[in-house]
Amino acid sequence: MMSKRIKVLVVDDSMVVRKLVSDALRTDPGIEVVGTATDPFMARDKILELKPDVLTLDIEMPKMDGLTFLKILMKQHPLPVIIMSSLSQAGSRIALDALEAGAVDVLAKPSSSGFRNEMTPELILKVKAAASATGHRLAPGFGGGTGRITGGTVRYHPRQLIFLGASTGGTEALKEVFSQLPGDLPGICIVQHIPGSFSGPFAERLNSVSAVEVREARDGDVLHPGLALVAPGDYHMVLQKRGADGFMVQVKQGPKIMHHRPSIDLLFESAAPIAASRAVAGIFTGMGRDGADGLLALRKGGARTFAQDEKTSVVYGMPRVAAEVGAVEKVLPLQAIATYIVKAAGLAAAVRPPE
Repeated sequence: MMSKRIKVLVVDDSMVVRKLVSDALRTDPGIEVVGTATDPFMARDKILELKPDVLTLDIEMPKMDGLTFLKILMKQHPLPVIIMSSLSQAGSRIALDALEAGAVDVLAKPSSSGFRNEMTPELILKVKAAASATGHRLAPGFGGGTGRITGGTVRYHPRQLIFLGASTGGTEALKEVFSQLPGDLPGICIVQHIPGSFSGPFAERLNSVSAVEVREARDGDVLHPGLALVAPGDYHMVLQKRGADGFMVQVKQGPKIMHHRPSIDLLFESAAPIAASRAVAGIFTGMGRDGADGLLALRKGGARTFAQDEKTSVVYGMPRVAAEVGAVEKVLPLQAIATYIVKAAGLAAAVRPPE
């Protein structure tokens, strides 16, 4: 018996974009484009008539902008929404506002027929992830944390590092965690599945709530305590040794791995042979299995590992697979992750005291 197809409504004022997105989605037999709309008012009527499972939503539209419509939709008729945004810095920041307002994911807006070959797999993956999203939506203060955790109580080893991977729902989950972390933690490497132009503004947004300095990684950046590096969208990030006690990152192109660039597995697997013994690593919400094998390699090397739990994950895919393969030491609700990272980093510091 064939499983139910995912019903998608495409909302965009551009006829070209509506056709590109619709044609791309129709290449997957598990997805049905039930309709299109040119503005939020038409979209409202078609949502009630067609009852889609997922909405793709343009940010910039006539009559009412997409962000305003999204906020109304989340209050009156919540459903999984993928934001289609321009590649401009302003568009990227508005897209991040949309994720804060309840959108599940974001994708760069198609601009040519080349979209079909280059981005169709990513669009289909995001639609399927959105369709599997729980009714849970992150909101400011969701995690219920008790504020910033006090630092300055542990002497970390120079070779300690923290590795974090996330996908669908991860931008808000990471923001919740970083709002609680102290500023003196070991260096942090972050891979968040996000389009190229969005990773810089995402890093800036994390930095705005964090005691740790957060910025987009550059090739050759050296890790140090109190610094978190976000892999640039559309680039892989891997760890390399630098001197006796140092580490640096290499930022590079290369084939997508399981439709992803950056790849969580690639970062984790590069770190496993050189940094696992004093590392803390974890997987947040997301669809698929990226990060599971790399996290297992880190755990086998001695790293303290965790995964976000099902209840607080927007999509419980990557954390579930990581737990199933034995890569996870602790499964945690989002609100407990910051405390765990600090505690686990302290335990890792005791593996071998600094000289």
